[in-house]
Amino acid sequence: MTKPLKSLLLGSAALALTLSLGTAAMAQMTLNRGNLDDPESLDPHRTSTLAEANLMRDLFSGLVALDAGAKVIPDAAERWAVSEDGLTYTFTLRADGKWSDGTPVTADDFVYSWRRVVTPDTAAEYAFMLAPVVNAEAITAGKMAPDTLGIVALDAHTVQVTLNAPTPYFLQMLTHQSTYPVQRANVEALGNAFTKPGNLVSNGAYVLADFVPNDHITLAKNARFYAADTVAIDTVNYYPTADAAAAVKRFEAGELDINRDFPTEQTEDLSAKLGDQLRVGATLGTYYYGFKTDKAPWSNPKLRQAISMLIDRDFLAEKVWQDTMLPAYSFVPPGIAGYDAAALDYAEMSPLDREDAAVAILTELGYGPQNPLPMELRFNTSDNNTNTAVAVQEMLAPFGVQVSLVNADTKSHYAHLEAKGDFDIARAAWFADYSDPENFLSLCKSGTGNNYTQYSSPEYDGLLEQAAAETDPAVRMTLLGQAEAVGVARDLCVVPLMFYSYHNLVSDRVLGWQDNVMDVHPSRFLSLQ
Repeated sequence: MTKPLKSLLLGSAALALTLSLGTAAMAQMTLNRGNLDDPESLDPHRTSTLAEANLMRDLFSGLVALDAGAKVIPDAAERWAVSEDGLTYTFTLRADGKWSDGTPVTADDFVYSWRRVVTPDTAAEYAFMLAPVVNAEAITAGKMAPDTLGIVALDAHTVQVTLNAPTPYFLQMLTHQSTYPVQRANVEALGNAFTKPGNLVSNGAYVLADFVPNDHITLAKNARFYAADTVAIDTVNYYPTADAAAAVKRFEAGELDINRDFPTEQTEDLSAKLGDQLRVGATLGTYYYGFKTDKAPWSNPKLRQAISMLIDRDFLAEKVWQDTMLPAYSFVPPGIAGYDAAALDYAEMSPLDREDAAVAILTELGYGPQNPLPMELRFNTSDNNTNTAVAVQEMLAPFGVQVSLVNADTKSHYAHLEAKGDFDIARAAWFADYSDPENFLSLCKSGTGNNYTQYSSPEYDGLLEQAAAETDPAVRMTLLGQAEAVGVARDLCVVPLMFYSYHNLVSDRVLGWQDNVMDVHPSRFLSLQ
């Protein structure tokens, strides 16, 4: 922001300066974005939610990035080379890459940061993301030292990464915030306080200017960003908008330029009122519930299957979500080339046949209207999540499943799940970090940070390990399909309910927005008219 001129300034020079500053202030572009909820953290290595990912893309630059259309482009690295065997990636950093404090971004920054991610003390939810890198999993398990990770700095501007096996999604993986660099001096000098406004040193298109919890986060354009001259938006305000109905009103009043959700029961009215400003389309995301599989009675996969069979996914997608979602009978959504998802066995059964099969299981296990089964359903607060939970509660009630609802804000909800807190069944969602089934299926792998259900199966883990080592793409996809058949279709490590579409409100004054299946829209590619 431009500071007011002091009254001591006199004369024509002062007048000229005043006019210049006034013109600059008038030219400032401020973008107001609704962002679902407050972040749990602004440390890229400790983030896990969609709201946090949106912020990280604006604040940091990884080796590569996603452009406005969600295609991989060079970012902190200007180019890279891949060895013939697909095991070694060599990245050349930009000579003009700088941190927001003016110091150069170096290869050592990436080495330090990736080691930090896999170090157990960091407790990174996404440590599993680096599993393809040599020794990453052993380091996360505490079996090897962080300096054995397969990443080295060949010189100040060259990063070399060695993989366990050819990994077709590796470059897409590097667009995720868990692979972004943090400045070592910044982290070591300030500890956990390094993420506060005035402290955070970042290398992306924006810097952190202000953070008032439950109110707003303000980002300011980073003048030292390597492509600062292409960034049109000067200031980005992110607002927590868990109350989607209130966010719609703010959007209609012009207080928000973008919001990433709206109450689906308003879809028809909003479409008529807002026209092309309402954006709905396919995305790679799954809305699911998860049982705590290490807790009785939910440790019994037969009981999990019975509850799953009683949930009418078609009703949820068509009525509750007003046809803005698709019913899901697999964890991996459609749209990933070369992959055939393994569907739940009862996907093709009629609703009545499903009910009969579910009642038979409940009766066998001793449950029914005369001997009710209590079940606590936890979910993060939003209009759509609340409506879904209430609908599920009503679906299960006639069969003696007594569902009690427990809701919390998104930050608290996911903090509880990440801390392995107690629950019976909980709501969660997964949006693809890269277009590969492994990105979904890894959530059910033993010990994975985002494995909220605590599912563990040597058979499932073994299939994922075979797929990771497989060099034939078709065979690899077959192995992943077999893993989904075991972990999801048979064991219900998660209970897939619906496949997402994106639900965005985008003002006519926003330019550069490109709808895409990843639903990724970095502020650096947007402008305002």
